[in-house]
Amino acid sequence: MSRSTRAAGRRAAPRASRSRHRSHRARTASKAIGLTLLSALVPGSGLLMGGRKKLGAFILTISVGLLLIGAYVGLTQRDSVLALAVSPRQLLIATAVVVVLGVCWIWVVVASHKLLRPVSMTYTARLAGSMFVGLLCFAIAVPTTVAAQTVMAQRDLVGSVFQSEKNSKSATRPKVTNVSDPWAKTPRLNLLLLGADDGVGRTGVRTDTVIVASIDTKTGNTALISLSRNWMRMPFPEDSPLHKVYPDGFWDPSQGNVEQPEYYLDAMYDNIPKAHPGILGQTDNEGADVVKLAASAALGLDISYYMQVNLAGFKQIIDALGGITVNVNYRVPIGGDYGEGPGSNTEKKPSGYIEPGPNQKLDGYHALWFARGRYGLSDPSRQERQRCTIHALVSSANPQALVTSYQQIAAAGKQLLRTDIPQEILGAFTQLALKVKNAKVTNIDLDKNKNFPTGKNPDYTAMQQLIQKGLNPAAASTPTAKPTKKPTSGTSKKTPTKPPVTPGTAENLNDACAYNPSQTGN
Repeated sequence: MSRSTRAAGRRAAPRASRSRHRSHRARTASKAIGLTLLSALVPGSGLLMGGRKKLGAFILTISVGLLLIGAYVGLTQRDSVLALAVSPRQLLIATAVVVVLGVCWIWVVVASHKLLRPVSMTYTARLAGSMFVGLLCFAIAVPTTVAAQTVMAQRDLVGSVFQSEKNSKSATRPKVTNVSDPWAKTPRLNLLLLGADDGVGRTGVRTDTVIVASIDTKTGNTALISLSRNWMRMPFPEDSPLHKVYPDGFWDPSQGNVEQPEYYLDAMYDNIPKAHPGILGQTDNEGADVVKLAASAALGLDISYYMQVNLAGFKQIIDALGGITVNVNYRVPIGGDYGEGPGSNTEKKPSGYIEPGPNQKLDGYHALWFARGRYGLSDPSRQERQRCTIHALVSSANPQALVTSYQQIAAAGKQLLRTDIPQEILGAFTQLALKVKNAKVTNIDLDKNKNFPTGKNPDYTAMQQLIQKGLNPAAASTPTAKPTKKPTSGTSKKTPTKPPVTPGTAENLNDACAYNPSQTGN
């Protein structure tokens, strides 16, 4: 081939390339905007139409591959997703991935528009194209930012509330031996739920709400057992240092067999650590460990973990979820305090009432008072409302509420929750929580009239028998805790009027929390 022929070929090649390039750019501004929108919806398609075929095909393949992988993981690898959602390290990686993908998506849209827009454009068309591309980039940046913030909020929540086993201390928590399946040898997981009332006007912390949730780890079926706040003589396991200090339970024999408010169950959390600091050894929450040990001995159950809720922050998470729906069977007071007694100068009347009615939507403020309102009502009615509040809260945690309000929920959760559940088993705990949400929730009646007509002398042995009957009706086992003294007789208030429940049976909360205006709170 002659020199002149090769030179002619080199001149022809650029002309052919420019011709193909002009063919891609020979379109109207409006069509270019439409194709740019398509490139945002199908990343890589704009580069293909703009002449960058190899790059466009690569990005399109990556985009489709990521969608398929995401669908596969979401549909078939739920355990992996749950593990990621409770791992601070993996959540940090996920945040970085979300940000990088968002930036790459924006770059693809901008690069595609540059290739797709006409060579010659009026000022108005160029401005319209630039504004549209800016709008698309904004539409990509906002959800990307929200997604990254949500992932970081989850990471912050996990890191703030749940500590790893090696970085936290507990005197009562079992050691994790099987992270992948911690319930392999645990047919029932017993969890202590504490409601800490440290609001205005209260000195110290009182656990006015003490509930044990006994969860079947195979089915998720859950039995709730409420402990009365004014129980005295709470026992301790014989191998606990507290048993040596209180061999006959938590009370003061020198005061005689009278009501001793400073020795009630709700006073243990604050008073025992103050009186015997460090008696249980190294722990991050000695008060919770004290109550956990006492509840275990009183009910004859091995309680593994606790979850403590700050009632002052409870309303924040209810509001973040958009409220809860409950049936109100009788007037529930908002506030109110007898002080030194009815008619005394220190008595404070309620500021209002939650009126009876079915399927009432309560915001956080009213939900809190629905759960804790006590003025003129009995403790059993209050305990029942607390169980119904938990039931309604679990039912209200739907995917839509979690997605739209998760950052607020996470922020409230940081202030609301305290627990000794270790980070290492959060994945398994989340799976168990999903089972609980779709399973049966019941209440075990401990027979107040017979076993604790007053708080002075509860019959813990009889309660243990009822609990075993409720958890295993077919073969009730004998109690595991040391028998306590049989209580003396006493008077009692009327319990809420409702269909009779046999003591020891597991009452379905859907029935217990149904609308039944014949009930009273006395």
